[in-house]
Amino acid sequence: MHQARPVLARWLLAVWALGVAAGSAAAPPAAPAVALATLVEAYWQEHLKLRPLQATYLGDHRYDAELPNNLSTAHLGLEYALEKRYLGQLASIDAQALTGQDALSYAVFKRGRELELEGFRYPAELLPVNQFGGLPQTFAQLGSGSGAQPFATSRDYDNWLKRVDGFGVWVDQAIVNMRRGSARGYVQPKAVVERLLPQLGKLIAADPAQSLFMKPVAEFPQAVPAADQPRLRAAYLAAVTQKINPAYQRLHDFVRDEYLPRARATVAWTELPLGREWYAYRVKLATTTSLTPDEIHQIGLGEVQRISAEMDRVIAELGFKGERKAFFDALRADPRFYFDKEEELLAAYGALKARVRARLPEQFDLAPKADFEIRAVEPFRAAAQATASYQQPAPDGSRAGIFYVNTYDLKSRPKYGMEEVYLHEAEPGHHFQIAIQQELTGLPSFRRFGNYGAYAEGWGLYAESLGRELGLYSDPYSYFGALSGEIWRAIRLVVDTGMHAKGWSRQQALDYLLANSAVGATDAAAEIDRYIAVPGQALTYKIGELKIKELKARAQRELGPRYDVRAFHRAILGDGALPLDVLDAKLVRFIAAQKAAP
Repeated sequence: MHQARPVLARWLLAVWALGVAAGSAAAPPAAPAVALATLVEAYWQEHLKLRPLQATYLGDHRYDAELPNNLSTAHLGLEYALEKRYLGQLASIDAQALTGQDALSYAVFKRGRELELEGFRYPAELLPVNQFGGLPQTFAQLGSGSGAQPFATSRDYDNWLKRVDGFGVWVDQAIVNMRRGSARGYVQPKAVVERLLPQLGKLIAADPAQSLFMKPVAEFPQAVPAADQPRLRAAYLAAVTQKINPAYQRLHDFVRDEYLPRARATVAWTELPLGREWYAYRVKLATTTSLTPDEIHQIGLGEVQRISAEMDRVIAELGFKGERKAFFDALRADPRFYFDKEEELLAAYGALKARVRARLPEQFDLAPKADFEIRAVEPFRAAAQATASYQQPAPDGSRAGIFYVNTYDLKSRPKYGMEEVYLHEAEPGHHFQIAIQQELTGLPSFRRFGNYGAYAEGWGLYAESLGRELGLYSDPYSYFGALSGEIWRAIRLVVDTGMHAKGWSRQQALDYLLANSAVGATDAAAEIDRYIAVPGQALTYKIGELKIKELKARAQRELGPRYDVRAFHRAILGDGALPLDVLDAKLVRFIAAQKAAP
């Protein structure tokens, strides 16, 4: 999502974009479906050209040498003009003449352009960095050779050197923007800035030769000629010494010396100028619903109460005498639930992968071709990251997906929580959903590679609920771990809206999370600071899961003996990520078709 900008620049670029469209040569009208396919593919190609990092992550290597200054007024204006121009062109297509996938594509594309344009009201470019994610962290992942940036040929290595040049420009623009933001009241909370500083510090190599950015030249692939290797090794050392280290140092010192003293003590997004409207927009963007923050807060409270009752039942089943909080404390203190070594945790996830895969055909007749690997989160970002995360594979199969496991502070990574984490991030959660979507080659590109948070994270949380069907949650502790994961997502509804719409303090949110879950103190603090940094995103999980479960119950109720869980899962996954209301309408048609089938 790319958000609003200086009014004059926005107006001038809109006029320019409309003028370009009006001045183009007239062409005979095409059939609506053909016109739509042409339009959305042209949009996607322009979209990727403006966002070369996204292209790299998708395995499209045309722009691997580019890193634009996407915080600049000029670049933001190009993004605005792109969205405005294609929304205008879409209006010339007769939506009533479209059916099936074409009708879905039209609805999704129109909604996407409208939401992007609405976002330009809000100056996200003035808040360019936080501890949860952003270019400083992404750049390090790419440059380490362990991410999506390819390092297979001499050209790949030279492409990265060109991309390095863009990073310094971006950093300087980020500093300019943060100064502007501070002057206008757009500044990050202290909790966010204090989390960010250690991350930046770890990326400044005291010995440039030991920088993580030197890893690609530590050992070259066979396709890089021996004659090129000394040149590249010297060029990478020069890049670290003269460009990368200085850029991170400039950003770190600015954040420490100038930005942190100006950081705000408050945490609510609503404390920013236009903050209440901006948070409401972020909620709408994240959930793809019309639910208000107050409505979501109440849903969260109800879910916390429901899940807590089930947790109390399990605690009683285990024979524990005492209140739920005492049980949480006992779990946190019990050494049998924790690994002593990173390798043990990673190996246990590897064994879990084999167990789940053996049972997946019982629930799914649709599966991705792509595989994934299990990898520890990099040390430079581990302290501020959640328990686990997922990175999608390259669509062409050249790079597997990655299930990242956070091995920092092993005493906050309980064994009883592993099964629900695996189901969510790997199979049948994010890896299934995202890899399958990328492999739907019959869909237009913007749908194959697009994302809706409530759909994606809703599916991940729904996947956790399939544990027993997949042979997991076989003992009360692992089932309690599943409930712990679910209540965590319900708590997110309460604390995200609590902090950003109801005036809760950081400590109030942290106390609520710790009192109602078994989450360890390290994860709890990192999570609360995550919600502070990226408001609204945490709402996607429960809101999406509740919708998918609602659709499943409706299908079971209306289809009766005709209901097939594999067909239901195929209906949910088979058209890629969709806004929740579009998904709802699609399932209405699915149920009707199942009823009408002979």
